[in-house]
Amino acid sequence: MIFMYSALGSLLISFILTFIFMPSLIKYFISKHEGQMIREEGPKWHEKKSGTPTMGGLLFIIAITISSLIVSLFNKTLNATIIVLIFILILYGLLGMWDDSIKLFRRQNEGLKAWQKFLGQVVGALIFTFVYAQHFPMSIGIPFIGDWHLGAFYIIFIVFWLTGFSNAVNLADGLDGLVSGLSIIAFLAYAIIACAQGQTDVMIFCISVVGALIAFLFYNHKPAKIFMGDMGSLALGGALAAVSILLHHELSLIWIGLVFVLETLSVIIQVASFKLTGKRVFLMSPIHHHFEMLGWSEWKVDFAFWGVGLLTAITGVLLII
Repeated sequence: MIFMYSALGSLLISFILTFIFMPSLIKYFISKHEGQMIREEGPKWHEKKSGTPTMGGLLFIIAITISSLIVSLFNKTLNATIIVLIFILILYGLLGMWDDSIKLFRRQNEGLKAWQKFLGQVVGALIFTFVYAQHFPMSIGIPFIGDWHLGAFYIIFIVFWLTGFSNAVNLADGLDGLVSGLSIIAFLAYAIIACAQGQTDVMIFCISVVGALIAFLFYNHKPAKIFMGDMGSLALGGALAAVSILLHHELSLIWIGLVFVLETLSVIIQVASFKLTGKRVFLMSPIHHHFEMLGWSEWKVDFAFWGVGLLTAITGVLLII
């Protein structure tokens, strides 16, 4: 019963906070003329999105944090696990906020240098590792096989996992509502896994994310009134990776987050192919733009990708629980 009340409380608090205050945030950004700069190499029809308010991740990060803390305190489940999840969410969000702010200030689509963003992500991953090592084994859970103890090498894995998936979610954030919907599905899947494992703390955090993103999607679906920005996508990717680690189902994220993986692979393949052969494999990368170039509408791409995400999430959960 405690799981049900905790889930409901987490969902409602984060949803209400995001839904009620998002219009005010949108109005504020519009009044300050702070809008998204659309990259020139993207689809030409995206140019009309230029000027759309961004950094919507600011509000849902605040809502997720408040919801997680309130419900955890009420249930007396506030511990290092939920604190470190909030830490990753906020730190990666601040990195994205810094990146977004540079873009807005300079009126261009380039923010932090790659090494600056990577350094911040690594520092966050190392702090996460320090807290994690105090409570959990330094091993990867291999499906149907068991634990693979890596010792100190697990530190490298955590750094790779958090930085890799934060960037993967960031790459996928190129269409209205795409990442919002995919993240709702992925975090809901991990909430179910956390519930099955009796990890109330992780479940509270995941459901808080789901509630906030459902509310955000009301303003982020096509035509988007606001974008989450790098602030939102980096925070969600880092938090998603952290959740998979804390549930000791790290590798499940490759399947549950398959769309994010494919988005990243499409960029890697495109760059490698062009540098090695001078030819492009896709009409445009990340791969969601490839389907746009084929004539698919944003809604069609969204629903197709959400469908794939839902399928992998359901099968991933069934295999685990």
